[in-house]
Amino acid sequence: MILSQSKCFVKNYMEDIVWSFLPNVLEKYPEMCHCACCQHDIVAIALNHLKPAYVARTMGEVYTKINILETQHRTDVYSALTKAVMIVSENPRHPAEEE
Repeated sequence: MILSQSKCFVKNYMEDIVWSFLPNVLEKYPEMCHCACCQHDIVAIALNHLKPAYVARTMGEVYTKINILETQHRTDVYSALTKAVMIVSENPRHPAEEE
């Protein structure tokens, strides 16, 4: 079978976890820019510091949220996001808005 015809896919589940935690982290930093560009930068930086959690599934199959409730995983994600927020807030890729 040719892979391009397969209905299977590989997903880094850590992306879903990081995106789901992001709003809680951003609430703690109301003064920083919350634009889509900055949010994507934060997520990218955080993901580069977290161990990936790949799952292979077929289209439409529900995959379980593994290890999401383990304290260490939650701590790692919050820590990576917090560090990423600091980096992006100090070095945004766009000019600061003039008030």
